[in-house]
Amino acid sequence: MTDTGYSIGEMCKEFQVTPRTLRFYEAKELLFPVRIGQKRLFTKRDRARLKLILRGKRFGFSLEEIRQLLNLYDLGDQQVTQMARTYELGLERLKAMEDQRDELNSAINDLKEQLVWGEDFLASKGVKLAAE
Repeated sequence: MTDTGYSIGEMCKEFQVTPRTLRFYEAKELLFPVRIGQKRLFTKRDRARLKLILRGKRFGFSLEEIRQLLNLYDLGDQQVTQMARTYELGLERLKAMEDQRDELNSAINDLKEQLVWGEDFLASKGVKLAAE
């Protein structure tokens, strides 16, 4: 970090993202680096925002949801509104993820049953499987 901020290279290295990703987040008004000529310098605030952006993406939030949540920081209510909305969206996302997991578990079990049926059918026809 320089006296004025973090370089794009430092941000990329620390968060394992590409310069293109940082420019994209800047274009989407998620990050606001200071520009000195062609150079971008990211502030501690940008660094914290990027950490939250990446966490939000990992949890499946849309970039628009993330942008809206980040913008609630500046309301002046000690982040109460931001935390309440984040919690609400988090509960919704958790429910969706659990539903997806349940659907995936069901599909896995169905596929396993079909494979057993296929093995039995092929064995009854004298076909040896590569897995045996």
